[in-house]
Amino acid sequence: MPWSLRLYSLLWWCLLPFALLRLWWRGRAEPGYRAHVAERLGRHAAAPDAPLIWMHAVSVGETRAAEPLVRALLEAYPDHQLLLTHMTATGRATGKTLFGSEPRIVQAYLPYDTLSMTASFVSHFRPRLGILMETEVWPALIASCAAAGVPVALVNARLSERSLRRGRRFAGLLGEAARRIALAAAQTRADAARLRQMGVRDVQVTGNLKFDVELPAAQRTAGAALRQQIGKRPTLLCASTREGEEALLLAAYMRATLPSGFLLMIVPRHPQRFADVGKLFEDQGLRVARKSQLNGAAVPADAQVLVGDTMGEMVAYYMACDFAFIGGSLLPLGGQNLIEACACGKPVLLGPHTFNFAQASEDAVAQGAALRVADAAQTFKATFDLLVDGAQREAMSAAAQRFADSERGATRRTLAVIGPLIG
Repeated sequence: MPWSLRLYSLLWWCLLPFALLRLWWRGRAEPGYRAHVAERLGRHAAAPDAPLIWMHAVSVGETRAAEPLVRALLEAYPDHQLLLTHMTATGRATGKTLFGSEPRIVQAYLPYDTLSMTASFVSHFRPRLGILMETEVWPALIASCAAAGVPVALVNARLSERSLRRGRRFAGLLGEAARRIALAAAQTRADAARLRQMGVRDVQVTGNLKFDVELPAAQRTAGAALRQQIGKRPTLLCASTREGEEALLLAAYMRATLPSGFLLMIVPRHPQRFADVGKLFEDQGLRVARKSQLNGAAVPADAQVLVGDTMGEMVAYYMACDFAFIGGSLLPLGGQNLIEACACGKPVLLGPHTFNFAQASEDAVAQGAALRVADAAQTFKATFDLLVDGAQREAMSAAAQRFADSERGATRRTLAVIGPLIG
């Protein structure tokens, strides 16, 4: 066992008290963090008797992206059960919402990345294959899988230039983990090239699973209902905003030229920030409504801001808006997924920082489905221009739908390349 891996595992043990304290702290706002703590320490309930395929989807975005592949695996391997692991409480809740009625799916938290805890996890569940979503390369976990003869596939895989540079700084640790990955199913050719540079030997380009996610009918209906509650007011949705971005949007909003009745709908990325974001806008004297408090009633006519403070309804928010700004892109955070907004046929606005979704973002801009804005002020300027120019607005809406439809098929391609690893 390389010394760097042993040192890494020891460091995790040293940090464990702080990790558990952080769970307790986050559990104040999200009680799910205080549940199933033993699983994070490598102690899990009885494993299923049937052959098992294991998939790790760390949080909400990865869990939603995994949905088409999860359903394809259940159909292709009817004698197998599927273990779905997470790291965040919201990811686990999303998995329960999506798959709670499926008896062949077991959910759990992944243990912290120490050699002993991950070895216990692998020995307990004995999966035929481990599937990690997107960027989840955990050195001790992958080493434990290799020691137990469990192949690991990294699917919907992406790797930015920034992450590659960071990985190279820890080549002894992350490079060895990359070499132990049996297969990477990459989103794009650029991702594939970077994964090979990182050390992954077998890399296939299969596309982005998020294009295959079906928009739930219930969410479409909920979106139509929310649109009725909003009425005919022009509405900009700022979706999955991150800390620091709301202040930038607020400052720009206060200076912007906007039409009468304009509604700013804002949905923070993390639920523990819902209340703080609402207060931020109220402190500037703005009238703020909250989705959780509408109870089916119309958005008050004098409300200037609607905070989307509910979980699992992002598709409904997209369906209810006229334009969608994708958060995480005003600051150098890499951006969030724009595919759902495009699938809803909404003109998309992107900030300058979209390195986490670089290819999809560039393709959307090139195909006329999205506009790039330099800052928060340009976000509102572009929104106003689109409100004035109905022809461009309709053209962007149609282009967004075409873009979302044209990139489908990643699930089929991913299933084909990981099938031989299941046996």
